[in-house]
Amino acid sequence: MFQRLFGRERHANRTITDALYAQIVAAARQTVFYSHWHVPDTPLGRFEMLSLHMFLVQHRLRGEDGVAQEIAQVLIDEFFLDVDHSLRELGIGDVGVPKRMKKLAKMFYGRTAAYDDALERNDHDSLTAALTRNVRPDAGAWPEASRLAGYVADASRQLSAQPTESIIGGTVAFPGATEADR
Repeated sequence: MFQRLFGRERHANRTITDALYAQIVAAARQTVFYSHWHVPDTPLGRFEMLSLHMFLVQHRLRGEDGVAQEIAQVLIDEFFLDVDHSLRELGIGDVGVPKRMKKLAKMFYGRTAAYDDALERNDHDSLTAALTRNVRPDAGAWPEASRLAGYVADASRQLSAQPTESIIGGTVAFPGATEADR
Protein backbone atom coordinates (compact mmCIF):
# COMPACT_ATOMS: atom_id res chain seq x y z
CA MET A 1 0.00 0.00 0.00
CA PHE A 2 2.77 2.49 0.91
CA GLN A 3 4.63 1.77 -2.28
CA ARG A 4 1.50 2.39 -4.28
CA LEU A 5 0.98 5.74 -2.57
CA PHE A 6 4.60 6.81 -2.92
CA GLY A 7 4.78 5.47 -6.47
CA ARG A 8 1.87 7.66 -7.52
CA GLU A 9 3.45 10.69 -5.89
CA ARG A 10 6.72 10.05 -7.70
CA HIS A 11 4.85 9.65 -10.99
CA ALA A 12 2.99 12.92 -10.41
CA ASN A 13 6.24 14.67 -9.52
CA ARG A 14 7.85 13.14 -12.64
CA THR A 15 5.09 14.57 -14.83
CA ILE A 16 5.51 17.96 -13.19
CA THR A 17 9.30 17.96 -13.44
CA ASP A 18 9.13 16.85 -17.08
CA ALA A 19 6.85 19.81 -17.80
CA LEU A 20 9.07 22.20 -15.87
CA TYR A 21 12.23 20.92 -17.54
CA ALA A 22 10.66 21.34 -20.98
CA GLN A 23 9.81 24.95 -20.11
CA ILE A 24 13.36 25.59 -18.88
CA VAL A 25 14.79 24.16 -22.11
CA ALA A 26 12.38 26.24 -24.22
CA ALA A 27 13.40 29.41 -22.36
CA ALA A 28 17.08 28.58 -22.85
CA ARG A 29 16.55 28.07 -26.58
CA GLN A 30 14.94 31.46 -27.27
CA THR A 31 16.19 32.43 -30.70
CA VAL A 32 17.15 35.97 -29.76
CA PHE A 33 19.93 34.70 -27.46
CA TYR A 34 21.72 33.15 -30.40
CA SER A 35 20.66 35.35 -33.31
CA HIS A 36 20.86 38.84 -31.79
CA TRP A 37 22.74 38.54 -28.50
CA HIS A 38 25.47 36.38 -30.02
CA VAL A 39 25.45 33.52 -27.56
CA PRO A 40 27.34 30.81 -29.45
CA ASP A 41 24.88 28.31 -30.94
CA THR A 42 27.19 25.43 -30.07
CA PRO A 43 26.90 22.60 -27.57
CA LEU A 44 28.82 24.69 -25.01
CA GLY A 45 26.75 27.81 -25.71
CA ARG A 46 23.53 25.83 -25.30
CA PHE A 47 24.92 24.32 -22.08
CA GLU A 48 25.57 27.85 -20.79
CA MET A 49 22.02 28.99 -21.52
CA LEU A 50 20.46 25.84 -20.11
CA SER A 51 22.66 26.18 -17.02
CA LEU A 52 21.60 29.79 -16.63
CA HIS A 53 17.90 28.97 -16.78
CA MET A 54 18.32 25.97 -14.49
CA PHE A 55 20.12 28.25 -12.04
CA LEU A 56 17.22 30.73 -12.17
CA VAL A 57 14.72 28.04 -11.18
CA GLN A 58 17.03 26.63 -8.49
CA HIS A 59 17.58 30.19 -7.20
CA ARG A 60 13.81 30.67 -7.00
CA LEU A 61 13.18 27.39 -5.19
CA ARG A 62 16.06 27.79 -2.73
CA GLY A 63 14.79 27.84 0.82
CA GLU A 64 11.53 26.12 -0.07
CA ASP A 65 10.79 22.82 1.56
CA GLY A 66 8.55 19.83 0.97
CA VAL A 67 7.49 19.17 -2.60
CA ALA A 68 9.28 22.28 -3.92
CA GLN A 69 12.59 21.03 -2.56
CA GLU A 70 11.99 17.58 -4.05
CA ILE A 71 11.13 19.07 -7.42
CA ALA A 72 14.23 21.26 -7.35
CA GLN A 73 16.36 18.17 -6.76
CA VAL A 74 14.66 16.13 -9.47
CA LEU A 75 15.13 19.05 -11.89
CA ILE A 76 18.84 19.26 -11.22
CA ASP A 77 19.12 15.47 -11.59
CA GLU A 78 17.27 15.70 -14.91
CA PHE A 79 19.57 18.50 -16.05
CA PHE A 80 22.68 16.41 -15.43
CA LEU A 81 21.09 13.34 -17.06
CA ASP A 82 20.33 15.48 -20.10
CA VAL A 83 23.92 16.75 -20.19
CA ASP A 84 25.20 13.17 -19.91
CA HIS A 85 22.92 12.10 -22.77
CA SER A 86 24.08 15.06 -24.88
CA LEU A 87 27.73 14.15 -24.35
CA ARG A 88 27.03 10.61 -25.51
CA GLU A 89 25.18 11.94 -28.57
CA LEU A 90 28.25 14.03 -29.38
CA GLY A 91 30.20 10.78 -29.57
CA ILE A 92 32.02 10.89 -26.26
CA GLY A 93 32.55 7.33 -25.10
CA ASP A 94 31.70 5.71 -21.79
CA VAL A 95 35.23 6.26 -20.50
CA GLY A 96 35.26 9.99 -21.20
CA VAL A 97 31.76 10.89 -20.01
CA PRO A 98 32.38 10.77 -16.23
CA LYS A 99 35.43 13.04 -16.49
CA ARG A 100 33.55 15.55 -18.64
CA MET A 101 30.49 15.37 -16.38
CA LYS A 102 32.66 16.19 -13.38
CA LYS A 103 34.10 19.18 -15.24
CA LEU A 104 30.66 20.38 -16.39
CA ALA A 105 29.22 20.02 -12.88
CA LYS A 106 32.10 22.09 -11.51
CA MET A 107 31.45 24.68 -14.22
CA PHE A 108 27.74 24.76 -13.40
CA TYR A 109 28.20 25.25 -9.67
CA GLY A 110 30.97 27.83 -10.16
CA ARG A 111 28.79 29.85 -12.50
CA THR A 112 25.74 29.66 -10.31
CA ALA A 113 27.73 30.96 -7.34
CA ALA A 114 28.83 34.00 -9.38
CA TYR A 115 25.30 34.62 -10.72
CA ASP A 116 23.78 34.19 -7.27
CA ASP A 117 26.20 36.65 -5.72
CA ALA A 118 25.55 39.29 -8.40
CA LEU A 119 21.76 38.88 -8.16
CA GLU A 120 21.78 39.05 -4.36
CA ARG A 121 23.76 42.29 -4.51
CA ASN A 122 21.62 43.58 -7.40
CA ASP A 123 24.91 44.25 -9.22
CA HIS A 124 24.28 44.50 -12.96
CA ASP A 125 27.96 45.06 -13.77
CA SER A 126 29.09 41.97 -11.85
CA LEU A 127 26.38 39.88 -13.48
CA THR A 128 27.40 41.20 -16.91
CA ALA A 129 31.05 40.37 -16.18
CA ALA A 130 30.18 36.85 -14.96
CA LEU A 131 28.06 36.17 -18.04
CA THR A 132 30.82 37.45 -20.34
CA ARG A 133 33.40 35.29 -18.58
CA ASN A 134 31.24 32.19 -18.84
CA VAL A 135 29.23 32.49 -22.04
CA ARG A 136 31.79 34.19 -24.31
CA PRO A 137 35.17 33.67 -22.60
CA ASP A 138 37.25 34.10 -25.75
CA ALA A 139 35.24 36.87 -27.41
CA GLY A 140 36.75 39.91 -25.73
CA ALA A 141 34.13 42.65 -25.78
CA TRP A 142 30.57 41.37 -25.85
CA PRO A 143 28.14 44.30 -25.72
CA GLU A 144 25.10 42.01 -25.64
CA ALA A 145 26.17 40.66 -22.24
CA SER A 146 24.47 43.62 -20.60
CA ARG A 147 21.21 42.69 -22.34
CA LEU A 148 21.55 39.12 -21.10
CA ALA A 149 22.26 40.39 -17.58
CA GLY A 150 19.11 42.52 -17.76
CA TYR A 151 17.14 39.49 -18.91
CA VAL A 152 18.53 37.40 -16.03
CA ALA A 153 17.59 40.07 -13.46
CA ASP A 154 14.10 40.38 -14.98
CA ALA A 155 13.69 36.60 -15.02
CA SER A 156 14.77 36.37 -11.40
CA ARG A 157 12.24 39.03 -10.38
CA GLN A 158 9.49 37.39 -12.41
CA LEU A 159 10.22 33.97 -10.92
CA SER A 160 10.31 35.45 -7.41
CA ALA A 161 6.82 36.83 -7.96
CA GLN A 162 5.53 33.51 -9.23
CA PRO A 163 3.73 31.55 -6.50
CA THR A 164 5.44 28.35 -5.40
CA GLU A 165 2.14 26.53 -5.92
CA SER A 166 2.28 27.43 -9.61
CA ILE A 167 5.81 26.10 -9.98
CA ILE A 168 5.16 22.87 -8.09
CA GLY A 169 2.04 22.55 -10.22
CA GLY A 170 4.21 22.40 -13.34
CA THR A 171 4.38 25.97 -14.65
CA VAL A 172 7.44 28.18 -14.63
CA ALA A 173 7.21 31.48 -16.49
CA PHE A 174 10.27 33.16 -17.95
CA PRO A 175 10.13 36.51 -19.68
CA GLY A 176 10.51 36.60 -23.41
CA ALA A 177 13.88 37.91 -24.57
CA THR A 178 13.62 40.56 -27.25
CA GLU A 179 16.14 42.28 -29.49
CA ALA A 180 15.51 45.58 -27.75
CA ASP A 181 16.05 44.45 -24.15
CA ARG A 182 18.33 47.00 -22.47
